[in-house]
Amino acid sequence: MSDTIIFEKINGVGKITLNRPKSFNSFNREMSLALIATLDTCAKDDEVRSIYLTGNGKAFCAGQDLVEVTSPELNPGFRKILDEHYNPIILGIRNTPKPIVAAVNGVAAGAGANIALACDIVVAAEHVSFIQAFSLIGLIPDSGGTFILPRLIGYQKASALAMLGDKIKADEAERLGMIYKVLSAEEFEEASWKLASKLAKMPTKGLAYTKYLFNQSLSNNLERQLKLEGDYQIKASETEDYTEGVAAFLEKRKPNFKGK
Repeated sequence: MSDTIIFEKINGVGKITLNRPKSFNSFNREMSLALIATLDTCAKDDEVRSIYLTGNGKAFCAGQDLVEVTSPELNPGFRKILDEHYNPIILGIRNTPKPIVAAVNGVAAGAGANIALACDIVVAAEHVSFIQAFSLIGLIPDSGGTFILPRLIGYQKASALAMLGDKIKADEAERLGMIYKVLSAEEFEEASWKLASKLAKMPTKGLAYTKYLFNQSLSNNLERQLKLEGDYQIKASETEDYTEGVAAFLEKRKPNFKGK
């Protein structure tokens, strides 16, 4: 296992920490492939019922390691970087049948910002900035940026941020609907972890179906989406967790969901 990613399983939560703090957790090939593999591990492991993604040190992720792409010896080339690094990461995040909390502890720039925004619930420390930094070096938003960002905050604002490369502070990101919540520095670690822990104790299959339906809604019309909702509501009603949830409600007790 690469030391560019720290992975821990803690009470049903798969904790993934980007671990290149000296490079502000910027992605090189090693860390990209390690993250893809770790997401796949979490997807297949029934003991992992939610995922917590964060960064080690001062940054969440500064995007692509520019030292790598400017090195004749190390540069994989943009086609390989996109096809083998960022696109599989984004698809892994969206297709993993587990809720993912992005705990953005520091700056999230370029691909780092868009990887965070692809997660299901994004919280950020109050000092954090999000930056679509691509235009500042003549590139275009990748890692799903042209797909996810306008759907979160609307075309006009997304277009401006992508073209101007403005820094958006965490409180503004929350106001725009880019992220779920801003947390103070004092409460950030505990409060963000509580979210992932809560999700790990919820009905895992129901959450997976919800995530799948949100994914499908991005390309479906209303009629098709309503049909899918019906199909997956039936699937959800056949789970053990649904039976437990109803029983707990009727018995006026806290449910004990098993993720089955």
